Amino acid sequence: MASAAIDFGIGRILSVLENEVLQQTGLGDEIEMMKQKLMYMKSFLEDMDKNSGNISSSVFTTFVKNTRDLAYQIESIIDEYSYCISRRRGQALLTRFVHSPLFLWDRRPIVGKLEVMNRKIQEMSDLMNTFLPDRSQAALPTANGVNTKWAKNLGESSYFVGDDSLVGIDEARGKLTGWLLNPEPQRIVVPVVGMGGSGKTTLVGNIFRSQRVRRHFDSYSWVTISQSYDIEDVFRTMIKDFSKEQGLQVPSDLSSMRYRELVEMLVNYLQPKRYFIVLDDVWNTGFWKEISVAIPDGIHGSRVMITTREERIAHFSYGTMNRFHRIEPLKEDKAWELFRKRAFSGSPEQHIAPNIEPIARNLVQKCGGLPLALVALGSMMSTRRLESEWRRVYNSLNWELSNNPDLKDVQRILILSFNDLPYPLKHCFLYCCIFPEDYIIKRKKLIRLWMAQGFVQPTRGVKPEEVADSYIMELVYRNMFQVVFRNHNGRPKAFKMHDMVREISLMISRDEKFCDVFNDKAEDVQDGETRHLCIQREINSSIAQRNLQTLLVYSTTKQNVALPTALKLLRALDLEDSRIRKLPDSLATLFNLKYLNLTGTRVRKLPKSFRRLLNLETLNTKFSKIKELPTGISKLENLRYLVTFSHSNSDWSIVSGTKVSSDICQLKRLQVMDCIHAETELIRNLSDMTQLTRIGLVNVRKHHGHDLCNALTKMKDLRFVSLWSIDENEPLQLDALSPATTMEKLFLSGKLERLPSWFNTLHNLTELCLRWSRLAQDAIPCIQALPYLVWLSFFNAYEGDKLCFPEGFRSLKILLIGDMPRLNEIVIQEGAMPSLQKLHIKDCVMIKSLPSGIENLTKLQELRLRNVSDKLVESIREEQSKDCSKVNHIPTIKHYFITENGVSCENLS
Repeated sequence: MASAAIDFGIGRILSVLENEVLQQTGLGDEIEMMKQKLMYMKSFLEDMDKNSGNISSSVFTTFVKNTRDLAYQIESIIDEYSYCISRRRGQALLTRFVHSPLFLWDRRPIVGKLEVMNRKIQEMSDLMNTFLPDRSQAALPTANGVNTKWAKNLGESSYFVGDDSLVGIDEARGKLTGWLLNPEPQRIVVPVVGMGGSGKTTLVGNIFRSQRVRRHFDSYSWVTISQSYDIEDVFRTMIKDFSKEQGLQVPSDLSSMRYRELVEMLVNYLQPKRYFIVLDDVWNTGFWKEISVAIPDGIHGSRVMITTREERIAHFSYGTMNRFHRIEPLKEDKAWELFRKRAFSGSPEQHIAPNIEPIARNLVQKCGGLPLALVALGSMMSTRRLESEWRRVYNSLNWELSNNPDLKDVQRILILSFNDLPYPLKHCFLYCCIFPEDYIIKRKKLIRLWMAQGFVQPTRGVKPEEVADSYIMELVYRNMFQVVFRNHNGRPKAFKMHDMVREISLMISRDEKFCDVFNDKAEDVQDGETRHLCIQREINSSIAQRNLQTLLVYSTTKQNVALPTALKLLRALDLEDSRIRKLPDSLATLFNLKYLNLTGTRVRKLPKSFRRLLNLETLNTKFSKIKELPTGISKLENLRYLVTFSHSNSDWSIVSGTKVSSDICQLKRLQVMDCIHAETELIRNLSDMTQLTRIGLVNVRKHHGHDLCNALTKMKDLRFVSLWSIDENEPLQLDALSPATTMEKLFLSGKLERLPSWFNTLHNLTELCLRWSRLAQDAIPCIQALPYLVWLSFFNAYEGDKLCFPEGFRSLKILLIGDMPRLNEIVIQEGAMPSLQKLHIKDCVMIKSLPSGIENLTKLQELRLRNVSDKLVESIREEQSKDCSKVNHIPTIKHYFITENGVSCENLS
């Protein structure tokens, strides 16, 4: 963590020093001096972090903290100066401003402060050279006090866990053992993947010790790899294992054998044998390239099992047949069973004190099904007898993880994953701990927050959104995030942090004065103590942090929110679902603000001075009371995302648009403009916004057709288009459109006089919704060949009585058919929709029987019926009916119907 702290201190400053405004203000010499010294200090600490040792240096720790504080001071100076520049910039052009007396007046204090910072940096550099050891020779402290030797010892101790201590592994053990004993003669590689502490080594160790497994193989070996390893030592360990197992003497010259000799000995020994090798705790795919030369791929039924935290290792191509198993957290009942074995080992469950059990179960919930945490916490609590002791631990679990020796292993094993992160990802990951416990983090929201904080490293030729997305995928691959929801293509859309991982992240963040959470259990956060803050209680005036850069408000009190003052350096303000009704006029003074989220608030309008937020990148008013944005929005020249979606009370339209002035079309950086009211003047100017990637327009009229098609055709990077006509009888005129080949999602709500001829050109389309199209012609032939279409919705889209799906729709997974009053037959020909998983039929009362050919949909997992004919429902309910036999392969069949008490659900499967 030492160099990570420096990285998001010094690394952040180096990024800020490239600020365009600063480069034009005559401070080049001061900035360059700072950059050179900071880069030297940063590279020095990165070198230290790459080394390992077991000496603890209080001097080093003090140096790291002082450097971090210095970095924060520099960042605040630059932020404050940017604040002044932005304020003045609203009054005059920058090219004129830099020569003005006002500029010279603002420049004087920052020059003086930068000179002071330069002197401090020089002093830090001198101290570093004086007191820190020579980095080329000295043994250096490891980050967070975690060294690889300890990690290997802890991993290998898990191998010896007795059967009586194991819970919830029977199913996984049976599956893995089956793969090992499979008669397949080709070698099979079996990766077992899961987050740190999930029990991978314990499970595989139990299988490895099994006599049934051992009798099946001629030779076997267990090697713990960990983050750092010597491949020659790995080979020596394997030779020792094989020699011991065969009752042979270990070669006397083994320690002096070179790489080639070791490989030759292993190949000669393993070539004719059926072997079983476990490679425990593998951290990168490069290891396989090193070891595979020594383990021949024969046809004797050999098996290699790998434990890892990395998803990409599980999916890596090993050149032979391979299967992988993912370790999931223990379910609630199994987690309780494991915890109870440790915490109440001396008494049966019925003797657990009634006042302690609820607290114990809450502690179990905190562990999130993580066996390592359950065992460690259960063992620690086994000596506690009083309710007050249990309650104190529950209320201060973060402190216990940091300070209690009994929980040190949990902290260390989870920190290993953090330490292995690339530098840019460390502060991105820690930032996520400010979200409330069990909070579901949406991918797009996190990307925009990271961008607002400058965490996303610029990469030539790649958009910052794409770089940030790669960060998220990396954290998912490393099992640092738990994926909660994926889109229809399997891409992660939302995720959360495991409770224990979040507690460890909070521990590190608080120590580094990086992030903090202020809730009912927390004391008041002191001024200047953190850079990023989440408030989960009523805000009061006692919170006024001068250097705060992120403020997230998730008030559990559901009371009106009064924003604190003195936040002029704030970059991100998130008030989602808070009860705030009015934004203060002081909002316009937040010149550094880049992210503003008002989702679900009661705010009705933005202040007129809102246009002074020149650095704003994201504005989200979704589900708020805001119906119109103030004029002058074109002043927000850095705006990238404008999201204004809200529900409508109309029977026809489920969304309502937000009104904006047509000068919004002057914004050249805007990429997302969602759910905007389609005014004629705006549609005429829309062709200037060629950079848009997503557009949503509400209240589209027929006479908009020509200008709208012209504008959309010019947008070559469009991925998502959503158009809603003003009412159900107003046609959408889209024949003249020539859509971008990048189009991935298309939602059309409104009458289509004919299906546009360009539909079959949408070769990258993944989602299509036709709503109230009321087509006379069948649209299926025009879209059945789209190769990547996975989600299709027909809602009052067709006026015919028969809907036929011929061969096609190779990728389709979800099909929704609704509100077609004349439709009485659905035909699914053999070979159509081979990948379909969900079929929903709603408000089609004329359909009396199941879709013909539904029995051919072998991958169908869910059939959902709502407001359909009684005859159709009865045909499924009657076990002897012909229709019932057609759906026996579908695991879930649900029938929804309206009663006096609302919507009810009947399970027909």
